[in-house]
Amino acid sequence: QVQLVESGGGSVQPGGSLRLSCAASGSISSMSLLAWYRQAPGKQRELVALIGSDDSTKYADSVKGRFTVSRDNAKSTMSLQMNSLKPEDTAVYYCNARSALKVYWGQGTQVLVSS
Repeated sequence: QVQLVESGGGSVQPGGSLRLSCAASGSISSMSLLAWYRQAPGKQRELVALIGSDDSTKYADSVKGRFTVSRDNAKSTMSLQMNSLKPEDTAVYYCNARSALKVYWGQGTQVLVSS
């Protein structure tokens, strides 16, 4: 069983940056996919970015060029560097890990982008 804990959320002004981290209680090296999702108030949860075991990445069009996802298997962590933040990036951000048999979710961390 793997537990995921997000950190790094907070309040920032438009144009600012935040770095989210996801720490896993167990090894993530066997996880085929790691991903960040977000859910804004009144909206469905959406994929923000994912990173494969080969470090290949994919981003939602809305965050391309602004967000960067990375993973460190040795430390069992994943990060999301968010730059040029916009008010529409406001949401609860969730860490997600996927193995061949299971899907794991963190509890989420709030990001608020407001002037």
